[in-house]
Amino acid sequence: MDLAAALARADGVSRVRALLDLGIGDRAIRKALAGGQLVRVRRDWVARPDADPLLVAAARAGVVLTCVTQAKRLRLWSMTDELHVAARPHGNVVRPLVGHIHWASPLVPRQPGALTDPVENVLALVAECRPHEESLAIWESALRLGLLDRDVMRRLPLGPAARRLLAEARPLADQGTETVITTRLWWMKLPMRRQIVIAGRPVDLLIGDRLVIQIDGGHHVDAQRLADNRHDAQLKLMGYHVIRIGYWQLFEDWATVQDLITRAVAQGLHLA
Repeated sequence: MDLAAALARADGVSRVRALLDLGIGDRAIRKALAGGQLVRVRRDWVARPDADPLLVAAARAGVVLTCVTQAKRLRLWSMTDELHVAARPHGNVVRPLVGHIHWASPLVPRQPGALTDPVENVLALVAECRPHEESLAIWESALRLGLLDRDVMRRLPLGPAARRLLAEARPLADQGTETVITTRLWWMKLPMRRQIVIAGRPVDLLIGDRLVIQIDGGHHVDAQRLADNRHDAQLKLMGYHVIRIGYWQLFEDWATVQDLITRAVAQGLHLA
């Protein structure tokens, strides 16, 4: 294996020892460093100049990317940009990072030189670290993307929070916002269905028979807005009642959103 292929397999950041074990000669590594094809991260770590800065930072600090940080890198739904890393219990972090450090022992052992956690460890830490509604949204996102294997997770020694998420998670939500809103409305004890197709397009949430809740994302503009407006009009002509809310409203003005929904239910607008 040549140096370029070895680095590609390691996502651009590797321990020198790992490269040597793959048959990459010390002379080739020194030549790449001298020529600028590699940069020295730490004494035993090198990286391509274009490597992911988060991976480089993890290698420099002696930590592993995990929890919400690695969840976001796996394209799971996330509502935070906080940096979360893991370190060996009672281990030393070479250069502390700005963020949260998880010291708990991992469910799945981390191989030497790993800079990212397996998805099982990521989800387990999310369960213990984040609020329930946010954790559920991330777990359901993992289910939807095929990254969460229920049978595997059941065989792991999960904590109470993770076991609850495993029992509740469903791969129905298109976005984490749908998980958040259904979690917040469970107390109403009404039928709630996500992503069912009405008038040719899926709706975010249907409460009862006729109350449709649509949640705009952060980039709900132009053609997307026009298409959604047309769909809302079709729904109303078919006898549905539509409440459309924004991402900001869901997380920053929930009291107003909940008041709208409860008043609609009180008037029976969710009934056929």
